[in-house]
Amino acid sequence: MKELTGAGKLVRLILRRDRWLLPIWVLVLGLIPISYVASFEELFPTAAARQAYAGASGHNGAFVVLYGPLYGSSLAELVAWRAGFLPIVIGLFSILTVIRHTRTEEEAGRRELLGSTVVGRHAGLAAALVTVFFANLVLGVLLAAGVIGQGLPAGGSWAFGLGFAAAGWVYAAVAAVAAQLTSGAGSARGIAIGVLGATYVFRVAGDLSGLSDARALEWASWLSPIGWAHRVRAYAGETWWPLALAAVAAALLVAASVVLSARRDIGAGLLPPRLGPASAGPWLRSPLALAWRLHRTLLAGWVAGILALGLIMGYLGAGIGDLVRDNRELRDVFLRLGGVNGLVDSYFAGTLGLFGLMAAGYSIQATLRLREEEAAGRAEPVLSTAIGKVRWAAGHLAFSLLGPAVVLAVAGLAMGLTHGLNTGDIGRELPRILAGAMVQLPAVWVLGAVAVLLFGLLPRFAAVSWGALVLCLLFGLVGPALRLDQWLLDISPFTHLPKLPGGEMSPAPLLWLAAIALALAAAGLAALRRRDVPGV
Repeated sequence: MKELTGAGKLVRLILRRDRWLLPIWVLVLGLIPISYVASFEELFPTAAARQAYAGASGHNGAFVVLYGPLYGSSLAELVAWRAGFLPIVIGLFSILTVIRHTRTEEEAGRRELLGSTVVGRHAGLAAALVTVFFANLVLGVLLAAGVIGQGLPAGGSWAFGLGFAAAGWVYAAVAAVAAQLTSGAGSARGIAIGVLGATYVFRVAGDLSGLSDARALEWASWLSPIGWAHRVRAYAGETWWPLALAAVAAALLVAASVVLSARRDIGAGLLPPRLGPASAGPWLRSPLALAWRLHRTLLAGWVAGILALGLIMGYLGAGIGDLVRDNRELRDVFLRLGGVNGLVDSYFAGTLGLFGLMAAGYSIQATLRLREEEAAGRAEPVLSTAIGKVRWAAGHLAFSLLGPAVVLAVAGLAMGLTHGLNTGDIGRELPRILAGAMVQLPAVWVLGAVAVLLFGLLPRFAAVSWGALVLCLLFGLVGPALRLDQWLLDISPFTHLPKLPGGEMSPAPLLWLAAIALALAAAGLAALRRRDVPGV
């Protein structure tokens, strides 16, 4: 078809541009379940221990909210259940990638430039979807192959991998529709991520209803692609037809995106943009005020998401005690691990480490807004005034520095308050968990400073800073399970943080990490002063 002319070449262009980011994301997500196999084998080596754990966890509402329904007690079923959050991450990855190669390209003017050549109208959309669909398929194969290599049944492993890949396809198609609705990439991301959040709520409502006798809202899970991935029932008498449901939904959404794309102009969206005031207010007179205007929606979204997740994770802490209260075998397992209190502290320390990685993601995203402003040509009018490069950059970097502090404080307060209410001792639990959250900040600043350094020295490769975050995520989640050398794990700044709550507080690594972050950021700003804007 003429509308798809050049799609193949655009696919190669996307693969070239994402030649580092795409494989890293696929590899990290594909390796995570392997660590779960080793963890469950170590914690619950006997069938009786796994049965006791499954009996308690499968009826725990907090665990169902986080991971979905548990269908059995075998090692394979527990691994598939523990990976139940992966469709959310895969969906988010799919959404961001499709939006980046469709609406972001139009917003930057590159889509119009390509359209002036021999490229069909729908070639860019098709290339983005083909790339993300293929990446999800590779991820599904990697998930299946990884757990098969750990000795899990092949049939269930393929259902496990393909179910998660199918969820990614649906959310990629959702992003394709969202990209046609607005003229801004930020708004398109907001719509698609909002759909992801709504379908997650449907899944949670349906699964929680399934725990009750009435089961009044159990049908709600069938409104969610995440629910479809779980209903494949990997290792529990596989049900394959939800994969067909996901494929049909993805096909219909792709068709809708093509129809909508044909009804709008290049660079425009079907929903009319909201007009702003004719002139700026008196408060919008400094780089910091402009940065606040640009970052406030992003920060509010992160805070809202972290708040909701923090409340859930805080509630889960008390569930660990509930698991062992009436179960002697599980109590014996946890006593060997340091007792229930030690296990709860370990749970919060590990969870807060994940929140630290999330905060680092926000810091990198806020820092890379500098590159977006520069590449889109919006930095030059600001720099044509009396405002210098460093002052302009400092306005944005205030959010890279203080934004993660807000995010981590919200996470610590939400978790500490929820857990304190569950245990009846807010005065003890809240400050301990809040301290565990804030101790992540120096490591977060190091990754944000890496993004500053790359933006100043090699602006074209600033997005490579996401690779540093992915490596830290890989080392933290699967490094110990894969028995990586300690020197390799030490590359991650998060490895050097005190394990709070429960661990020993040591200020030395925090000071060293803060000093490293300061040095990297200073080097990046010095390089920015010496290069041209826009940089290449």
